Amino acid sequence: MPGGRLTQQERQQIALGLADGLAYAEIARRLDRPTSTITREVMRNDGPTAYRADLAHRATERRAHRRRQTAPRGPQAPPQAHGRDAEAVREYEETFTTVLMQSGVPKMMARVLACLCTSDAGSLTASELVQRLQVSPASISKAIAFLESQGLIRRERDERRRERYIVDDDVWYQSMMASARSTAQLVDTARQGVTVLGPGTPAAARLENIARFLDFVSESIARAADQAREILHTKPEATSGGTAEPSSDRG
Repeated sequence: MPGGRLTQQERQQIALGLADGLAYAEIARRLDRPTSTITREVMRNDGPTAYRADLAHRATERRAHRRRQTAPRGPQAPPQAHGRDAEAVREYEETFTTVLMQSGVPKMMARVLACLCTSDAGSLTASELVQRLQVSPASISKAIAFLESQGLIRRERDERRRERYIVDDDVWYQSMMASARSTAQLVDTARQGVTVLGPGTPAAARLENIARFLDFVSESIARAADQAREILHTKPEATSGGTAEPSSDRG
């Protein structure tokens, strides 16, 4: 698949495809580009309903100009850990951020979450996030408050008493359980509406159907999260022969 930046003509084709209601994958196929490239392009330029090829092209040129202006002079930036390709990592972080945005996470919050998820330690301080993302401390603070309220990160203090923001396996479990609780609350509210609107009425029947559907989904999410936590968080246990076997409380 071809690399390099999108051309203005390609952006016009993206805009036409969006206007025709085409999926990102179909637009990507027509342009012989990765789907992630189209997804990232659209989401970083106001989304599918407000995307404009001319504005997107100018915005890209401005970003490229800023990168040239801020490029380090003299010695090169230190290499990525584990011999990683710095440009490939940057592109991946942008893709990850875009997918998070598509799932409903606001842009800055998505950038912070992607940055934490792609760090080897899985934890960063506010100053480290500011340096990596080149944004203000206030932006980081606001993003952290949102992510914490959604159960997506947790915070703790390190040995130097610095506050660190952490994303780990258990955080994702807590997030799923928070989603299940939120859905369960919506179920209760829908069922309250059945009483208010009168059982047997069309509106009440609609709300009861909503409640039943969401109740099933909520219970399924909670059950799946519990099962996944039990299975995936099982730690290997050393045997007398020196090999590791999964520990299990099941008979």
